[in-house]
Amino acid sequence: MVKEGISFVLVPIIIAAIFAFFQFWIFAGFFVAVAFFMAFFFRDPKRTIPTEANIIVSAADGKVTRIEDRTDGKFVSVFLSPINVHINRAPIAGRVVKVELFQGRKAPATSNEASQTNERNAMTIEGEKMTVVCTQIVGILARRIVCWSKAGDNLELGEKYGLIKFGSRTDLLMPLNTEILVNVGDRVVGGETIIGKLIEYYIPEKYQDERLTAELSASE
Repeated sequence: MVKEGISFVLVPIIIAAIFAFFQFWIFAGFFVAVAFFMAFFFRDPKRTIPTEANIIVSAADGKVTRIEDRTDGKFVSVFLSPINVHINRAPIAGRVVKVELFQGRKAPATSNEASQTNERNAMTIEGEKMTVVCTQIVGILARRIVCWSKAGDNLELGEKYGLIKFGSRTDLLMPLNTEILVNVGDRVVGGETIIGKLIEYYIPEKYQDERLTAELSASE
């Protein structure tokens, strides 16, 4: 269990003990259940980090809810329910070049506008071959973003860097030359599931026809 969850477990246990002392067993049982849920929510399971080259792993456990091709890169959004592990992990290995916390609303994290209007923390990681922006976004239940990393830190692939307390969302913005390896509706595991893979010899779509024409001309 991560250290941020200790107080969430201890407080209901103490309250349960007080109720038990006065033999209010129903209330004591309720707070014991709350303590068990908090221990479950803040769990920190071990993960097997893949070792393939040029990969981008999921930064969070949850369900893929959105995949988009944007002008500034490939975008994948993962929604975390209250029963998911809420620890965030580095999608690539690299140096943290920027961490920006934006104040905002606590509207439903699944909405299209949440990435612009909700409270969020955007961390930019610069790797050897690519740069990825990982954004933690709060939702209705999520009330606090925790980010342990700061600008200048170095992260390994799949390394823990923060968490979001209760339901939330994590977005990844990746380079245009990324092959997305998941689909909307897929369940992913933070630090383990490969979200995408960098295509090193990428030709932008607007130049692909020109290259094909040139190759055909050369073959003639």
